[in-house]
Amino acid sequence: MTDASAESSNPPPPPPPATIAFEGKHGKNPLEEASFTKMCGRLPSVLGHTARMAWAVDRSAVVLLLVCQLLTGVAAGVVLAFTAQAMRHLLGTGTVSERLHGALPALMVVTAASAAARVTSALSSYADGRITPGLMSEADTALVAAVCRVESSAYGEDGFADRQEAAEVGVTRTRMMVSDAQRFMASLIRMVAAGGVITALHWLMLPLLLLAVLPAGLGAVLCARVDYETHYANVGDRNVRGMMRWWATDPRHSDEVRANGMTGYLIYWYRTLSRRIDERTLTAAPRMLRIVLSTSAVGGLFLLATWATLAWLAGTGRVALPIAATAVVAVQTTLGALSQLVVYGAALFHTSLYLADMRSFLDLAGKRAPRRGEAVIPSRVDEIRLDEVVYRYPGKEEPAVAGVSLTLRRGKILAVVGENGSGKSTLTRLITGILLADKGRVLWDGTDLARAAPDSVWARAALVPQNFATWPLRARENITLGQPRSWDDAPVWEAVDAVGMRGAIERLPRQLDTLLARELFGGVELSGGQWQRLACGRALYRRTPLLILDEPTSQMDPRGEHQIFERIKAIAADRITIVVTHRLENTRVADHIVVMEQGRITEQGRYDDLVRANGTFAELLALSQDR
Repeated sequence: MTDASAESSNPPPPPPPATIAFEGKHGKNPLEEASFTKMCGRLPSVLGHTARMAWAVDRSAVVLLLVCQLLTGVAAGVVLAFTAQAMRHLLGTGTVSERLHGALPALMVVTAASAAARVTSALSSYADGRITPGLMSEADTALVAAVCRVESSAYGEDGFADRQEAAEVGVTRTRMMVSDAQRFMASLIRMVAAGGVITALHWLMLPLLLLAVLPAGLGAVLCARVDYETHYANVGDRNVRGMMRWWATDPRHSDEVRANGMTGYLIYWYRTLSRRIDERTLTAAPRMLRIVLSTSAVGGLFLLATWATLAWLAGTGRVALPIAATAVVAVQTTLGALSQLVVYGAALFHTSLYLADMRSFLDLAGKRAPRRGEAVIPSRVDEIRLDEVVYRYPGKEEPAVAGVSLTLRRGKILAVVGENGSGKSTLTRLITGILLADKGRVLWDGTDLARAAPDSVWARAALVPQNFATWPLRARENITLGQPRSWDDAPVWEAVDAVGMRGAIERLPRQLDTLLARELFGGVELSGGQWQRLACGRALYRRTPLLILDEPTSQMDPRGEHQIFERIKAIAADRITIVVTHRLENTRVADHIVVMEQGRITEQGRYDDLVRANGTFAELLALSQDR
């Protein structure tokens, strides 16, 4: 088709985002079969869990909060009790001045109790303000730590990313947890105090008030359940949308987005996915409206019955007029406390749904954290041996590494080559213990990595992965990764010199103290090749017995590439070195080369021997030189 005819044809519309439907044990709403009784039964455990978390964060603030809650309840009871006394005088016999004089002491107590209640409420807010930030930080840190500590293979498991997304929502809901619990308990204490007073006035009033408020409680809990159902249905789409938002707005990808004309499609894609999420939310709105209207109507009828009963009791003389007047105040107080109890109880229940997701994910992450053994890898490693190692990624039918046996020795450089998807990077992850073999063994000087303490293994390894991180840290921390070896910067500058970055670092505004993040105030950005040199520099800085470089020079100019490989040769005698590369000319530096195809080693030997063998290596080398 010519360019003219291509322009005159009608191009197809952009495809909408894929519909994500999750199946299996993680695709089912955990509340789908939960009864109302079971849901209400969660509240005590939620309160207990909240109290334990708050106690761990700030004990003195928790004590202050509890004391304030008790004082608030006592104040509410005092206000109602002395209101009853004041009413007896105000509605009794005698002159107005005599009645006011008789009611004055009770009114003064009511005023003092009300003022005390305001003070305790302010102190409760202060205690809440002390506890909540710490809880948020603890929950957030626990989630980050859990994700960082899981076995690397967990990332590939179905549902892991979505359960992490649900846990992230739980972290944000932690901010409301203490506040909701505090208001719920305050309402409960006020209700108990007011309920005691109103029961003393007449036993029939409290049951009627409970009946007036319980329908609203039922409606609030059912609405929370509907809201959570909508949230659960949207977890997958929100996860994808969040990922796309990050990729679309990250400055590192801005050139590709603009130059390839992707802006319009990305906005269309984002808007379409947002509309899909909104539609689920809007679909739930009528259900919630029906619940609120029906429960409010039932509650209104019972409230009407409460007032009618109070009027009947007063009209028939079953309660005296001062008692009836006190009952009006008590009913209002009790009704307000009950209503708040329902509102904050439902809010607490609602929050508990998301916190349960967070705790469930943390439990899952805890189970997927490495539990391999306590063997310690020595500081010097002379040999690493792989015996018939097999590894299959979760959900994949074919193994990424299939029956590989290999021996690596100190002082030697091993080059690993092969086409994309042949298993090269997976092999390096097995050698470092990032992944554990499904079958076979990886032995470091005879110690099986499956029985070795992970931190002991990783303290002896330095890795430059294909997709290395560009940390938003200072240049110094991008070399040391927070693990300085000395109080001065001499080892840092040594690593910088080794990768030819001294000139670039010295030109930075604050040299090693410069923040390498253009998005942050005062930060700067490096080029792709400079970042790659820095990644190699931090691997060299570690001075470990195992050094693995996966495509270490793919973004470098020839000078930088030459310098890196010269450095690799210079330090090879002190460690086991593995280089994964597609630039086959670079494998001349290696003492031994292995060629991988479909997870297996199909050729191995020295550079000249493999060239003469006319196998896959020779074919790939010829293709790389055919320009």
